[in-house]
Formats: sequence, C-alpha cells, structure tokens
Amino acid sequence: METSLLESRPLYAIGTVARLTGLKPDTLRVWERRYGLRPSHRSPSGRRQYTQADLEHLQLLATLVDSGVRIGEVAACGRKTLEIMLGRADGEQSAERKPRVLVIGVALCQWLDEHQGCLSHVDATLARAALAACDATLADKVPPPDLLVIGCDRLGPEQVRQLEALAAALAPARTLVIHGQASARSLEALHRRGVGATAFPPDPGFLAFELARVPAELAAREGSINLGELVRGKPRQLSTEDLAAAGASRPGQGGLSPARLAALVNGLAGLEQDMAAGAVGDWSDAAVRACAYTYAGQARWLMEKALQVVLSGQGADLPAGREEQVSLLDNAA
Repeated sequence: METSLLESRPLYAIGTVARLTGLKPDTLRVWERRYGLRPSHRSPSGRRQYTQADLEHLQLLATLVDSGVRIGEVAACGRKTLEIMLGRADGEQSAERKPRVLVIGVALCQWLDEHQGCLSHVDATLARAALAACDATLADKVPPPDLLVIGCDRLGPEQVRQLEALAAALAPARTLVIHGQASARSLEALHRRGVGATAFPPDPGFLAFELARVPAELAAREGSINLGELVRGKPRQLSTEDLAAAGASRPGQGGLSPARLAALVNGLAGLEQDMAAGAVGDWSDAAVRACAYTYAGQARWLMEKALQVVLSGQGADLPAGREEQVSLLDNAA
C-alpha cells in the first residue's frame, strides 16, 4: 500500500497549537521560517494544519525551551532525542499519548471528512484504500493501533479472511468493522472473534462513542499491563479539597453531575483504604484483597480523569498542574 494514501487526523490550526503548547503563533511562524519546524499539511487555502505528531513534537520543544534550553540547540533533534533530554532533565517521560486509531476504507474516510469531530480525542490515520488493497506491508508504515476501523462495501467470507490477515499483521487492541451488505454468517464470524460491527453509514453518536472509549481502554490497559505498577497502586490525581469543590458544583449540560462523580471517587478511595488496611486471614484472603485493592484503585483513577473532563467541559478550573493529564480535552481545529 502506498504511504501517500495515509493521512493523519485530526489536524490542528495554528491557534489551537499555540494554546496547547503555550507558544505564541508568531513564535511558531518564526520557528518555521528559521528552523524548518513547519506543519505537515496546509489547507487548500494555504492555512497551516498540524498533525498530532507535529503537536507532540512542538510540545516537547516548548518544554525544553521553558527549562532554559535554546531552541537553536534542539530544533533539529528528533522526538526520541528530545524525550531522552526531558527524561534526564526531570526524570519523567513525555506526556500520555493519544490512542492510535487506523481507519481503512474509501467511503468511510470520506464520511469522516464530514464528521471530523468523531476523531477529536484520538490520533487517527486514514487509509483511503479498499480492504483488498491493504496487506501486511501496512504494518511497516503505521504503529500497532489501539483501534482498527475497517469500512467495506460488502462483508462476506473473503472479506472476513482479509480482515483476519490484516489484523494479524497490525496487531490492534480492538477492531471495528463498518459494512455495507453483510451476510449473517460473516457477522457471526466477526462476533465469535470479538470484532464489533455496524452498518454504513454509521450513526455519528455510535462511532463517536466507540472512538471516545479508546482513551479509557488505553488508560486501563496501560494501568493493568504491569503487575508491579498495579501493586503499588494508582496515584491520586485529585485532593480532598478538589473533590469537595467538585461535590459543590451544579450539574452541567446533559445532566453531567460532578457531585456524583466526586462521590464515586470518594467511595472507591475508601474501598482502597479498607482493602489495604484490613486484617488478612490467609493467603487466599490476601489474594482477594490484593485484587480488590488493585481494581478499586484503577477504577478510582479513571473516574478522577472522568471528573476532570466534566469539570473542564463546564468551564471550571482544573486543579493546578493536572491540565496536561486530561488528553481527552484536546480539541481538533
């Protein structure tokens, strides 16, 4: 498959990049002119359009410049070098990445052109090619996706085989098929393999929900993949004062209630404490308590993220120093 058929989404305007990096638009223009730090795309009218990779690269540069490094010394460095420099500077890795979504299908990509809001929470790559035109070589061009979305006009046994071969090469965490005509047997085959399916054109709300779940799935997966991290427990993101302030907030649009989420966070935190402090009778009891402590902590950590999203959506100030943790809030241009 030709690399030129792959397109990044979402695309950010220079004003959005300025807000997300803390750099002024004039600074971005100067960096582009002096150091070649230009956006990967331009609109038909010539406006700058930055990809997610462009944004993350500029965020790394901005962080280093804020720490006292001169831009001329690091402008030509690649992302890995910048991350190493930041790691040496403050002992931390770069900010959490957005979930990767790969979308395949000409008609589906055209549909997404008109519904780009669905892609605002993810780092998406669009492949404007038919399923039959994609093969294992695609895995050399894109990293393993957290979600693989495949659009096909017809879903039959041959398409199921092609999908299985492509999924085996790409190794996605989850796969979703959006189809035209489909046989019941093929749909059943996908269901047995744990592959989701819906008809084309998809309901915008359904697809937005499926894509919006990916960040939570990624956070949960990264939180549970390392047993040592789970045993240590997830760090608290919100203080008692933060939760008390959220509990006093009024419900926003759609009935989203910060108070309910704050109560849930407090309840899960209490369960964590009970499981950690309770007396242990034998090894079996210890195993049960360890599991309950781990899962309660993971759930509390995710609910804290959800609460931050709700508060930010209502225009409330996030707790100081935690804005960068809410990757769900990045809006596409």
